[in-house]
Amino acid sequence: MLSSRVTQTAFVLITVSALLLAACSGATTAPSASPAAAATAAPQAPAAGSSEISIGVAVAQSSNVSLFGQEQVLGAQIAEKYFNDKGGVNGTPIKLVYQDTAGDEAGAINAFQTLINDNVVAILGPTLSQQAFAADPFAEKAGVPVIAPSNTAKGIPQIGQYISRVSAPVAKVAPNAIAAALKINPDIKTVAVAFAQNDAFSKSETGTFQQVITDTYKFDLATVQTFQTTDTDFTTQASNIMNVQPELVVISGLAADGANLIKQLRDLGYTGLIVGGNGLNTANIFPVCQAQCDGILVAQAYSPQLDTAINKQLVDTYAAEQKKTPGQFTAQAFAGVQVLVEALQAVDQKTPIKGMALADLRTALNEQLLSGMIFDTPLGEISLDPEGEINQSQFYVAQIKMDSDGKTGQFVLLK
Repeated sequence: MLSSRVTQTAFVLITVSALLLAACSGATTAPSASPAAAATAAPQAPAAGSSEISIGVAVAQSSNVSLFGQEQVLGAQIAEKYFNDKGGVNGTPIKLVYQDTAGDEAGAINAFQTLINDNVVAILGPTLSQQAFAADPFAEKAGVPVIAPSNTAKGIPQIGQYISRVSAPVAKVAPNAIAAALKINPDIKTVAVAFAQNDAFSKSETGTFQQVITDTYKFDLATVQTFQTTDTDFTTQASNIMNVQPELVVISGLAADGANLIKQLRDLGYTGLIVGGNGLNTANIFPVCQAQCDGILVAQAYSPQLDTAINKQLVDTYAAEQKKTPGQFTAQAFAGVQVLVEALQAVDQKTPIKGMALADLRTALNEQLLSGMIFDTPLGEISLDPEGEINQSQFYVAQIKMDSDGKTGQFVLLK
């Protein structure tokens, strides 16, 4: 059963742009109200077929986290065109409104507040779990649905009733990579772990990894090294890892720091298996660790090889523009937009969006998202449970194979 929703009474000035849109659309206007009444009128949802439905996208387009955010922007842009070409929300096009969260909590909070004040119907974002714990409460308070495209830390949907995610939690995905490593090398006994201690996702992920290492497989966890996502020199951590002579190294960090640690570890002579967490699940690490990216194992919630019509559309469109196959961050952003569009379509079929107060539309959209509706996405079939957690059954493990130039490569799925 869905939790009861608190009715949100909005006292927001009607913007000049909204009035201009209504005038240009030729929509019938109500009799003139007094200035005081106009100032307290609740914002209205766009009239079907005559305007646009604004969806906010708050991801990291700058900072070291932009390696992920850039892929998310591409996924969202492809989804926007794809669904608008199919008629948008029953004839009303969607418009994605972007705000850069950069790589910290303050940036995410500012981006969310700007989008909320811009009267978007929902928000896709932010990029990092650390940012989500800071920014999501602002959307929750405003009654704005949030779809997290890449927040896999424990506790994200529990932030509030308006918070959901299309990114599978790390506890469901990460253990698959350890199993794959053991299949490649059945003689694994000693494991070293390293993680970014200033990142909520990395701390959550390493907890899962360490539990699987010690409890499930009874390996010797010989050393646990910590670093910062802003670090560039990993001499100490790499040396300490080499000293315990592990057969497996497991790294939880972001793209730049994690890939730099791998490069420096290989430079010191480590030749064993490396499992990377979700932060290394992007081709954007290739320019960082280059040829030494080869062989990294990464568990994934997406495969470009999934044989469905919508995934083929994403892969073909992305490949035509970027000359490579899309990764998980692109696919999850596409899926996030898709979930919002298809839920809005369902809302409109029940109660026409035209003339609906924005607060009411946000509430209706959120209830539809949590209704158990099934979405056929590039990730496979998914749904959201009443708490906003994703239901997804298909997961994968890929191993990076670098090309002979040492600069390009691909994620090759393991059977």
